[in-house]
Amino acid sequence: MASSSAPRARRVDGVNGLSLHVLEAGEPTAPCVVLLHGFPELAYSWRKILAPLADAGFYVLAPDQRGYGETTGWDPRYDGDLGSFTLAHLANDVLSLLRKLNVGQAHLAGHDFGSPVAGACALLAPEKVRSVAFMSGPFGGAQPAVSRASAGLHAQLAALDPPRKHYQWYYSTREADRDMRQCPQGIHAFLRAYYHMKSADWPGNKPFALEGWNAEALARLPRYYVMDLDKTMPQTVAPQDPQSAPAWLTDEELKVYSDAFERTGFQGALNWYRCSTGGQSVASMQGAAGRQVVAPACYIAGRADWGIHQKPGELERMRDKACADFRGIHLVEGAGHWVQQEQPAAVARLLIDFFRSA
Repeated sequence: MASSSAPRARRVDGVNGLSLHVLEAGEPTAPCVVLLHGFPELAYSWRKILAPLADAGFYVLAPDQRGYGETTGWDPRYDGDLGSFTLAHLANDVLSLLRKLNVGQAHLAGHDFGSPVAGACALLAPEKVRSVAFMSGPFGGAQPAVSRASAGLHAQLAALDPPRKHYQWYYSTREADRDMRQCPQGIHAFLRAYYHMKSADWPGNKPFALEGWNAEALARLPRYYVMDLDKTMPQTVAPQDPQSAPAWLTDEELKVYSDAFERTGFQGALNWYRCSTGGQSVASMQGAAGRQVVAPACYIAGRADWGIHQKPGELERMRDKACADFRGIHLVEGAGHWVQQEQPAAVARLLIDFFRSA
């Protein structure tokens, strides 16, 4: 008989219009933890975290979020239902899952774009959130610390030598999905280079705080954040392709991602960025403007993760204003952006200690 801590897959239908593919571990009667992935990830990104959390006495759920993997019911079109990808709608996917499974309260951990989804859950339904761990992406509240809609910024970036552009606005273009789906090197090699370039393995990842939200400051970010104006993302990362997968992400593991995105494309995932850059996500959270996260909160990132500083001021806003009970920043040695995959044992220990204390 399989151990209850061994991860298993299930499907949960009727979740805010979705049929949700979920990885789970542990006993459903135990305190619940929900793990929320980012881009370009899957529930599978938590594969090394599920069993340790279950062994520590938690019931763990990791869904393929809207736009990703084996979850179905979302609109894959660029000209489709963009409103279903707003931050509030994504949070309601998670809250609907909890209701569907009769979970009263849950601890949340969100990585990358999963971080603001976790934060939105905590703001919209504080009674459902026992604690929240923000990972890689700082959560500054319902209103961003910087004006990401600054019209002049893009002209300023384009006027630099060499001309640059911000990746989130590139991801919001009609062409981005096609660029990645049909890239010359293929999705598998593209993702291998992308994961490598944002990991601790890439020597260019030595992050530091930026002085502000302006072209000169942002241009100090690596090219995967502030790209050359004339390049696609596959063209940006291709020169850094390590040609072979690292120990923390074997070729077999990488194939889970490449197979998934070859099947679904990237547009559903990219619609999250469109709602961010277009203002729809901020508008969807207007009812929570000014609220603090009242649940105990912490922040975890790889020490080599530029995501800590990619939005100047957001880390400080999270620590000082957005959270009423903020319990610390943890930077994990030997990890870049993919902290729960690069250093899973350290991340599991941090999450277990935090959830037990919350």
